[in-house]
Amino acid sequence: MSVTENKVKIDSLEWFYREAEPIGQSDLVPVILLHGIVSQSYSWRNILPALASQGTRAIAPDWIGYGFSSMPEKRDFAYTPEAFITALERFIQALKIEKFSLVVQGFLGSVGLQYALRHPEQIANIAILNAPISTTAKLPWRIKQMGLPLAGEMMTQDPLLVDRTLEGGSRYRIEDKDLDVYRRPFLKTSAAGRGLLSTIRNLQLPEAMTEIESGFQKWEQPILLQWGMIDPWLSIDIAQKFSDSVPNAELVKLNNVGHYPQEHYHKTILEDLLPFVRRVNN
Repeated sequence: MSVTENKVKIDSLEWFYREAEPIGQSDLVPVILLHGIVSQSYSWRNILPALASQGTRAIAPDWIGYGFSSMPEKRDFAYTPEAFITALERFIQALKIEKFSLVVQGFLGSVGLQYALRHPEQIANIAILNAPISTTAKLPWRIKQMGLPLAGEMMTQDPLLVDRTLEGGSRYRIEDKDLDVYRRPFLKTSAAGRGLLSTIRNLQLPEAMTEIESGFQKWEQPILLQWGMIDPWLSIDIAQKFSDSVPNAELVKLNNVGHYPQEHYHKTILEDLLPFVRRVNN
């Protein structure tokens, strides 16, 4: 299955998204996959076609300010969870998607979970890959320092921060051809660095974690946690605590996998993800 690259303009913002569509009709709900910091939809490049092959329409957008989507200045887009949630809401409306499976990963994945809590009627099921989901989750120093005064302005203009963050989090080397895609927005415009800087400074993680930790205790739809066990930033204890406290949640532990599971271990992820997104509670 091929992955297409698309754009849709909503108000003043242009979303870039990758999509893989099944051949023929399918009664499976679509899947929306959301990336984390400092990533982009390219991280789902091996997941999208596999979903389409089983009859699932799969859509992975670049968040506003990331990848190849619009990169507005902070005066035009606040880069807060509220701003991202509102933008995502309009993106989903523009694609005329009424109900879907949600897959989230990483820091910014929490924004997708906040969206789900506010739009539960749209969510068929949720898969969570190494995302902050507990009040004990903290922004790692590697990312936090990118938001520091003065130092942050310089660090976020360095395209090599992509290499250091993605490889530091995953704990494995990423091929140069793939790093070229991740670096490209930072090489093209300084707005990419400013968007990253604004996101980190406005992530409001403690408030988001409180909403997520309390909100999902009453959640009814299936949740699959796929957790890289050697994530240097989010420990397995966070996933275990969430799984134990949330109804209908299942935890799959991924050995020798770090913070960005889809980057190196997509085949392992797909073993559980493909059958999971076919489960829909009416």
